[in-house]
Amino acid sequence: MSASFTKIRWLAAGVALLAVSLLLFGAMSEAKNRELGEADPDLAKQILETLLQVPGNKAGYRTVHAKGIVCQGTFTPSRDAASLSKAAHFQGASTQVIIRFSDGAADPFIPDSSPGAGPRGMAIRFNLPGGEVTDIVALSHNGFVVSSGEEFLALQKAVVATDPSKPHPWPIEEFLGAHPLALKFVQENAVIPASFANEPFFSNNAFIFVNKDGVKQAGRYKILPVAGQRHLSDAEAKTRPANFLIDDLKKRLATEPIKFRLVAQLPNAGDPTNDSSLVWPDDRKTIDAGVISVTSVVPDSDTVEKGLAFDPMNLTDGIEPSDDPLPPLRCRVYALAVKYRRQK
Repeated sequence: MSASFTKIRWLAAGVALLAVSLLLFGAMSEAKNRELGEADPDLAKQILETLLQVPGNKAGYRTVHAKGIVCQGTFTPSRDAASLSKAAHFQGASTQVIIRFSDGAADPFIPDSSPGAGPRGMAIRFNLPGGEVTDIVALSHNGFVVSSGEEFLALQKAVVATDPSKPHPWPIEEFLGAHPLALKFVQENAVIPASFANEPFFSNNAFIFVNKDGVKQAGRYKILPVAGQRHLSDAEAKTRPANFLIDDLKKRLATEPIKFRLVAQLPNAGDPTNDSSLVWPDDRKTIDAGVISVTSVVPDSDTVEKGLAFDPMNLTDGIEPSDDPLPPLRCRVYALAVKYRRQK
């Protein structure tokens, strides 16, 4: 295998907590636990226990996406957004948002320029009228690493079982050799973005949008940088300091907002909504839902992020779960991860 063990270990394992997103997500209410009854609680427990054995985890930090920064801003919906969904934040007025950008690894001290720091994460909380909130949790890779929770657990077990002092093939090499989309995920996440402002993000999971007429439409989120996508060359990345992505974000926001377009990609007949590892072709119809303007870093980001709990199943009227099995499982894993972290 062309990549080094260190790169494979970080990219295939520490970077991927189910959409993995990303971040540290809140414990669910009893009502939500009942709602997510189809998600296997034992599988969620096994996933978390295995993730905690992955090198780089530090007590008191997020299980993955441990290094990040919290910002604030606004979301302004487009004129077409209301035709997609009756959700409050799609209806015309701007909405206040909280955003957390992150590196994907479990190590909170990983250099931003490390090939093991990807995929990057972007989690968005929309603060709706009446105190309600709804979230989007996204990754900087179009297509998730595997298609099911069982495969994700197998991936993490392969990482933990790999000992670089042993002969090849290592368990992680065998897993990636048998899962070409996971290998693609690993290889493509070795790139280093020039800035968080130059990185696109993808929900990968499908959701169902419901408009005021009751029309339902499946879709996946794309969050596209207005400044355009740009990655660093290997030579450029080697010159960057350890925290250059966070430092760059602070510098940019001191002068002007950073903007992203929120887009809903719609499937054609036959496009799967239950497998987040399968990417829908680029020629599928999209609806421009609006613009996210990141305006500033929140005061004392380190403290604020400890209390933040993003959740991909934290939905609002007008947005429903699809038949994708991963968001409910992710919720269970995140709930366990939050409980574990807060005990440390």
